[in-house]
Amino acid sequence: MYSDPVPTRKAVLLAAMQMIVCGCQAEEAPRVVTGGDPEAGQLLIEQYGCGSCHVVPGVRTAFGQVGPSLETLRRNVYIAGELPNQPAILVRFIQDPQKLVPRTAMPDLGVNETHARDVSAYLYQLR
Repeated sequence: MYSDPVPTRKAVLLAAMQMIVCGCQAEEAPRVVTGGDPEAGQLLIEQYGCGSCHVVPGVRTAFGQVGPSLETLRRNVYIAGELPNQPAILVRFIQDPQKLVPRTAMPDLGVNETHARDVSAYLYQLR
C-alpha cells in the first residue's frame, strides 16, 4: 500500500537537524519537511477546489462538510484513517488518493508532485 516509513522518518529527522543547525524558525518547518511552499499551497487549495469537501483555515472558499476539516491535520495520527501521517505519505496521497486508499472518497484531482508538496506544506503549517 505504501513504502516503508523509515526513509521518511530519516528525512524528517534530517530536516529537524537542519533547522537546528541553520537556525530556522518553526514556521519554516513545513517547507523543510515537505519541500513545498506553504504560500503557493494556500492558493492551490483554492484552485483545486479542496474546499468543496474540506474546511481549510485561511482558504476563503474552503468550508466543505463532505471530508474532514484539515485544520488539525498536522496533529492527526493517520491520513484518511489508514496511512501514517508523514509528509512524504501525505504528498503521495494528495497526488493519488485512490491508489493509496482505494475506498477513499477523495477524488484524484491530477495534482502533480510540486503542487502536492506545496499543499502539504500549507496544511502542516496550520496551527
